[in-house]
Amino acid sequence: MDKQELALVVIDRLKKEYPDAGCTLDYDDAWKLLVSVRLAAQCTDARVNVVVEGLYAKYPDVNALAEATPEEIEEIVRPCGLGKSKARDISACMRMLRDEYDGKVPDDFNKLLKLPGVGRKSANLIMGDVFGKPAIVTDTHCIRLCNRIGLVDGIKEPKKVEMELWKLVPPEEGSDFCHRLVMHGREICTARTHPYCERCCLSDICMKAGVET
Repeated sequence: MDKQELALVVIDRLKKEYPDAGCTLDYDDAWKLLVSVRLAAQCTDARVNVVVEGLYAKYPDVNALAEATPEEIEEIVRPCGLGKSKARDISACMRMLRDEYDGKVPDDFNKLLKLPGVGRKSANLIMGDVFGKPAIVTDTHCIRLCNRIGLVDGIKEPKKVEMELWKLVPPEEGSDFCHRLVMHGREICTARTHPYCERCCLSDICMKAGVET
């Protein structure tokens, strides 16, 4: 089985295992997902979901958050860690949305990349989850699992993994596939413990690269 065939089997099996895959960050507007994904760096989605409730209660829209100082934002988002840099990025990002995009999040990948604090992972998440466009979100789970399974070979750099996956994953499957990798990575193919291969729906086709058996 070549990598493209392997990818299709993996997609199909994970789809059956996790039929309701989706983003675990809570949001009801595109700008809120932008904020949450910045806060989620080195922080759990569950904690972010709690912290942003206080942030949005005080600053309910793009204009309100754009008016806030980085120090005022930091005061609320500090529990997510790296408060100073995250607050600075969020403040600058909201001001740019207000001043250049009429408070709306652009549905263009390259324009998203120009927003402060937004990298390829965040831009892909917005494109896939908010706008329903093809997307490959290479977070730590995605990178770890794709290497273990054998979809990529020893590639750890997010952009390189993303480029390899574009060759293997049908565009319409990319966003949900990456969400399912996150779920599988949390439940089965874990990073901090030995992966639970005996319970894995991919065990018979996985290369188990780097996994001690």
